[in-house]
Parts: sequence; structure tokens; C-alpha cells
Amino acid sequence: MVYQTKPWLKIYDQRIDEHVNIEHHSLYDFLQGAVDRYKEKIAFTFYNNVWSYNDTKEVTDRFAAALHKKGFKKGERLSIMLPNSPHYIFTLFGTFRLGGITVQVNPMYVEREIEYVLNNSDSEYIVVLDALYSKVKAVQSKTSLKHVIVVSFGGERFDLAAGDYYFDDFIQEKGTIPEVEIDPYEDVALLQYTGGTTGHSKGVMLTHRNLLANFNQVGDFSYKPCDYKPENLKMITVLPMFHVYGLSSVALVGIREGANQIVLPRFDVKEVMETVKREKPFQMSAVPTMFFALNSQPGLEECGFDEMYYISCGGAPLPVEQVKVFEKRTHAMLLNGYGLSESAPTAIFSPPFVPRKYGSIGIPVPSTEARIVQETVDGFIDAPVGEAGELIIKGPQVMKGYWKLPEETAATMKDGWLFTGDIATMDEDGYFYIIDRKKDMIIASGYNVYPSEIEEVLYQLEGIEEVLVIGVPDAYRGETVKACVKLKEGYTLTPEEIKEFGKLNLAPYKAPKEVEILDELPKSSVGKLLRRVLKDKESSKVRV
Repeated sequence: MVYQTKPWLKIYDQRIDEHVNIEHHSLYDFLQGAVDRYKEKIAFTFYNNVWSYNDTKEVTDRFAAALHKKGFKKGERLSIMLPNSPHYIFTLFGTFRLGGITVQVNPMYVEREIEYVLNNSDSEYIVVLDALYSKVKAVQSKTSLKHVIVVSFGGERFDLAAGDYYFDDFIQEKGTIPEVEIDPYEDVALLQYTGGTTGHSKGVMLTHRNLLANFNQVGDFSYKPCDYKPENLKMITVLPMFHVYGLSSVALVGIREGANQIVLPRFDVKEVMETVKREKPFQMSAVPTMFFALNSQPGLEECGFDEMYYISCGGAPLPVEQVKVFEKRTHAMLLNGYGLSESAPTAIFSPPFVPRKYGSIGIPVPSTEARIVQETVDGFIDAPVGEAGELIIKGPQVMKGYWKLPEETAATMKDGWLFTGDIATMDEDGYFYIIDRKKDMIIASGYNVYPSEIEEVLYQLEGIEEVLVIGVPDAYRGETVKACVKLKEGYTLTPEEIKEFGKLNLAPYKAPKEVEILDELPKSSVGKLLRRVLKDKESSKVRV
């Protein structure tokens, strides 16, 4: 494959290096470095409680010592099933210190999903929220799980089964911590289970090096060109840490920058608005559906979003119309980005130092190569500027592979390149634009139809809060376009009105032929709209 030039380097801020500097050897080494720099500065604010950087290291080390006393060894897996909280960080880095692998378990999983992840990862340890304890105990006998450690944020304790511990009791015992040799390139630090488009989800293996590279890449892009950082730098940490976007691109970047992270266990639109108004944070990241919710709220203008250094969005394509609504109401700039679990996650981002282009996901972060390729009979070639093809990326943040799935790994990673499955374009300045997922493309009457293009148009119709477009079987066209819509509160639109709007603004083969208005659209744990759930639902129907 002939590699194209990197036009985006011409617009890098002079303070940004082309290659990321990875200062630390392991993830625990990184935490130690942050503690040495920031000491008694507040690291985490969790409602009425605060922890300094020194406090964070102390609790982390006590957890590591207790875990070692239980016999935990390098390479063993420990699952974490918690909402956002400082305890997530204590558990994570305590496990890293012993060379263990942390397994991300979504707190919203049902028992079947919990059982699958525990068995697939061979986890013998889990740290779980007290409210979810019964779910774990219901499947424990079907797994290799031996030790359950329970986190409680207050309130009345209940009795645990013999051999289980509350987190605060678990870390009381004094103990030693062995020195563990970490190979940052080979030693896996995190298993991040993907949503999985078919069958079971896959465990993405992220090494110490992968994570160290990525949060430094994001940190360089976000903060290096900043002319002013307050001594008491605050950021809102509301994206779930159990997803690598919230963990790496938010929480770990916050530790690197010495931020006081205002930790929110879940997204509540009114709580976020009140927190922004009260705390005056420097930065916040969210996913598109969070901005949809903010855009529908009265009083958004008075919260002070315009006083932030920058606000970023990732996790899914961000419709331009929603960006414009947010910016018009808040007078803040909303910056988009792109990543995958397989890239730890950020690969491309709109940093504050470059001119923003609506609809673009930005430019590659340091040490990252990105290409748009098209497949031919002779292999893959670079697409001409502006033409669509598959986005592929290469960089130190790209995963080691899929856990126990060498064939899946080989199909996704070729010659060091991660094939993302996303259809995209690149312009002459090196800005990238996502068109759609390769698997989501609709072929109607022989034409390629990209759902995101139709969604962008429908978002211009006032009254639509969320929309997902899918292809459904059609005897004449092969597939036809269906739009599933959630309306804003207080608005009334009929399917016919939405179809008519589509006819006026789209080519005939792109305009939705079917429209269904729903109370809610399916979302992932991080608020990403799930097109595949609607596609699966449609495929189970008998259509005539």
C-alpha cells in the first residue's frame, strides 16, 4: 500500500510534537508521577467527599497490599463493576501495581452478560457496587469467581456472604506489596468488552503502553497549547469509567493534568447543568445523546458553558444541527472527535488550536497515522482526497488484539493497521469526516445510502430530539429507508410530516419511506444510540 502524506501536520500548533512523549514505564508509575507533582491538591470530589493525590495513592496501595495478601498474582484478572467513583481509580491502579488485568464490567449488565464476561475473562476477583451484589452472587457458582469486594457509598450495610468483604474493611489489613516487572508493550492492563454487533462481545486487550500513549496523546492535544490553566483546574467526569472513553480520555487525562475531577456517577441533565453553574469547570467531555438532552433543557444559556476552555464530544457521530443548537444557546464551542475501544480509544480529534470545520471529527492525534483506503482486486489503495473509503489507523494506542480471538484479531489488524469498518473521507487539509459504519450502509435500488446523512437532514426538522435511520427489506428496492424518531417534549409531528420533510430535502432513493415515532431510542451504557438494536428488531419481523 502506498502511503499518502500527512497534511494535518501543517496545522499542528508549534507547541505540539508530531510524536507523543510517553514519560512513564507503567500505569502505576504514571500515578506515582502525578502524586509526586500534585501531592495535596484535590484529585477527586465525589459529592461531600474529597481525596487528594496523596490520598489516592494511599488507598490504592492499601488495596494492592490487601489484594496481594489474598494471593493475587501478575496476569490474573480482576473485574470492576462500579459506576463513576474514586473507588474505580483506587481499584484500577491497585490492580495495575500488581501487574493484574482489570476487566470492565458494565453496571447495567443483566446476569447473563455478567456471567459471560466473568467466564470469558476467567476473573477470580470482582469489585462491585453494593446495589449490584445480588446479581454477582446469582451467577458466581457458574463462574471462576472466588473473591467479591463490595463498595458502598453510605447508608445501611447488609450482611455479605462468608469470604466477601466491604471495600473499606478489605483495605484495613496491613500488608506488603511486591515489586512486579511490567513490560508496557506486552503486558495487558485492561480488557474492554465491545458492544458486539453479532453474538458475544469481544474483549479488547489494551496494554500499559496503549493507555499511556492515548491519554498522553489526548492530553497533548487538549492542554499543551493552552495559554492559561487555573491552579485549581476542575473538570466534570461524567462519562462512564467502565468505558475506555470515559476512563482514558477523561479520568486519566485529568490525573495527568492535576485536575480536581468532579465525579458524577451517572448522567443527569439537570445535575450536570447545576454542576457547571456551581463549579465553573475548565473542561467537560460527553457523548452526542448528552448534548441532545442538554439542548432540550430550559435555562441552558445561564449555566456558564461559554466560560469553559473546551467542551468535547465523541463516542458516535455528532449531528451538525445539534452542534449549532448547543453553540447558539451557550456561545461555547463544541469539538468533535473519533475513536474506538480498539484504539484506547482516541485516534482523531478536533483540538482547540485548529480552525473547526462543521461535520469533521478533526485531525489525527500525535504519533497516529490515518488513511482512507479502497479495496481493489490487487489489494488496498489510498483513496483520492475527498473520496470515500474505509478509515484505517496505526499508532501506539492500537490494541494488542482481541482476548482469546486470534482469527478476529487477524481480520481487524493487517500489517499493523487497524481496519475500523467506518466509511470516511479526508479533505485537502487533513480533516477527516465519518460517513457511516461499513455494515450500516443501505443499498436501495442499487444506490449506496448512508444513514448518518439522512439523520443529519432530519435533525434540521424542529421537534426531532433523536433519530436513527436503518435499512429494511423491500421487495422492489432490495432495501428501503426507515427513520425511527424520538420527539422533543411538547412537540407533535406525524410520520407523514417527517416523510414529507425528507422528500423535500433528500434524493428520492434517500428519503425515508417508513417512519416510526418511539418514546425512546435504544442506547448503550455510554449513551450511544444503537442502530443495531433497531436493525435486529426489524429483522425479526415478518414483512410482506
